Amino acid sequence: MRIEAKLEALGLVLPEALKTPGMRLPFAPVRIRGNRAYISGHGPQNLDGTITGPLGKVGEEVSQEQANQAARLTALAILGSLKRALGDLDRVTAWLRVFGMVNSAPGFTQQPAVINGFSDLILELYGEEAGQHARSAVGMAGLPLGMPVEIEAEVEIAV
Repeated sequence: MRIEAKLEALGLVLPEALKTPGMRLPFAPVRIRGNRAYISGHGPQNLDGTITGPLGKVGEEVSQEQANQAARLTALAILGSLKRALGDLDRVTAWLRVFGMVNSAPGFTQQPAVINGFSDLILELYGEEAGQHARSAVGMAGLPLGMPVEIEAEVEIAV
């Protein structure tokens, strides 16, 4: 329970499973095949599992700093889903790929700085060896529910 001890030491708590009243989501938040876990797109969540604000486009309604924090909260949401799927976050042996999407206002070009909120927390928790990952950070015209960021990932796990 090394990762969970680090989360506790940082004062971080994983949110409950995503709650989207009235929205049908016919897919798994985490799909495990062999030694890989494929993580569906997640956004920033409150501790009760609801989507947290601010909502809107980064560079208009949402500042770059707020979006960076939203990416950090998205990391916690993904870790919560992994914990529920794997039982133990220490089963993650390597973060392989991260795809970060930013709900961008026209002309906003700092998507990598936004998604750093996610990457920085993963590296802090897992270290360079397991936490280092390939990554994309792209701008989108819109994201579900007006979320400022959505992130999906792929990790290697101990079986």
